[in-house]
Amino acid sequence: MIMVTPQHSPQKRYQIPANLLQPLWFRSRESLADDGLVYDPIAATACHRCQLAPECFSGDIDQKQLLHATLTQLCDDQVNAFLKQNPDGWIINVGAGLDTRFYRVDNGLCRWIELDITENLLWRQKLFHNSERYHHHCGSVTDISWLDELNIAEKAPVMLVCEHALLDIEQIQVASFIKALGRHFDDARACLVLAGDLSQTKLGQKMGSGEYAHGYTSAKEAMLQYLPWVRRVRVFSPIDTQCRRWKWWQRLLTKLSGAKHRLTPVVVLLRW
Repeated sequence: MIMVTPQHSPQKRYQIPANLLQPLWFRSRESLADDGLVYDPIAATACHRCQLAPECFSGDIDQKQLLHATLTQLCDDQVNAFLKQNPDGWIINVGAGLDTRFYRVDNGLCRWIELDITENLLWRQKLFHNSERYHHHCGSVTDISWLDELNIAEKAPVMLVCEHALLDIEQIQVASFIKALGRHFDDARACLVLAGDLSQTKLGQKMGSGEYAHGYTSAKEAMLQYLPWVRRVRVFSPIDTQCRRWKWWQRLLTKLSGAKHRLTPVVVLLRW
């Protein structure tokens, strides 16, 4: 008798929109690099289940990946610092997309809410799962009705993270979002990625910048206008990181404080 080995059907590969998948793919590639800035095996595993769209390969991929990984590392650092001071704090990730930060920084105590529009949450739920401390919730940076639906104790430490979603909206919408956070939370932190006003120039594009809906000459000054009572505003440029993959002429820009905050998105940390 001849035994026939059963053939397993290939795993289904999801055709996820490029704007959601590309950041996940960048982190997956970064995890495989010897000098990678972000180690994200969850992203690498998830990408095996996804089919990359042609748009994911457009432009200078290596430079875009470096900029993305640097911004991601800066945001991870801020979240880690918050959790070190507040181990049982709340993280609200607004416009989460296919972000995997929870798996990278989870300390076993924090509580985490992933916020995004319904279509994006459906993709998240195919790749990631809820847990006792980790939840998906419908909401966005332009529809902030979710603020009134949060079940968080008034004195609980809270950090809001927004790595990608604000880049897709105009300054007036960014202002409205930040002011709403300031009115709702008496004491909170926010880690936001905002675009510089020179990001869409030829030099900005050579830095890895994309097409953004806004651009700030000085993100710090804008934040002080939006929340005059803010206790602290700090701005972190990706060019400042000690990574040898930044080219020599890009490193020269760190000597020009104004330019380095205008040619790429920057990480802005607010405390009020």
